[in-house]
Amino acid sequence: MAVSKVVGIDHISIRVRDYAKSKAFYSKLFGFLGFEISDEYPNTIGWTNGKTRYWIAPAEGRKAYRIGDVGLHHYAFQLRNRRDVDALQAFLEKEKVKIVDPADEYYEDYYAVFFLDPDGLKLEGMRYGEPTAKKKKRKSKA
Repeated sequence: MAVSKVVGIDHISIRVRDYAKSKAFYSKLFGFLGFEISDEYPNTIGWTNGKTRYWIAPAEGRKAYRIGDVGLHHYAFQLRNRRDVDALQAFLEKEKVKIVDPADEYYEDYYAVFFLDPDGLKLEGMRYGEPTAKKKKRKSKA
C-alpha cells in the first residue's frame, strides 16, 4: 500500500479585517524578507519566496483575532541566521510593528523575535541550531 508523504507546506491563507491595511503591512514585510507577489486578484494577494506562499483575503466577519483563540497560534519564518533575526527586529521597530517578544534565545539554540500583524496574528522570525552548528564545525577543524 502506498503512503502519501508531505514534502513541505505549500501555502497558508489568512483572512484580514482591513484588506488595504494588511496588504500594505505584508507588502513591506515580505519585501524585507525577500518574497515577491506570486498572484494578485481583486480581493486576494499571495507572496512567495519560491518555497512557500502566504495569501491574504478579506474576512467575512470583523471580529478581531486574539492569541489563544481556536485556530492558528502563530506562523514562523525560518531565517538564515541570528543576524537576520536582529535585522528583522530593527525593520519591525522602524515600521512601528508591535513586537510581543523581542529577539532573544527562547529555548536552547532557538533565537527568535515575535510580532503581530494588523489583526493581532502572531508572527515569528526565527533561527535554531546556529551555535550548535558552529561548535560542530570548530570540533571538526580541530
